[in-house]
Amino acid sequence: MNTKREERKRTELEKQIDENLKRVYEEATIQDIPDRFLDLLEKLRAQE
Repeated sequence: MNTKREERKRTELEKQIDENLKRVYEEATIQDIPDRFLDLLEKLRAQE
């Protein structure tokens, strides 16, 4: 009995971890690129 309960808890925990990781990733991809980084990219393009 305990093994099924522990397995269920582990599965729920893994699901929560997956959801949290997805949320953090999505939030990170929505953020704008910093102006300083864009300036550096423009300077590199100008050198070509």
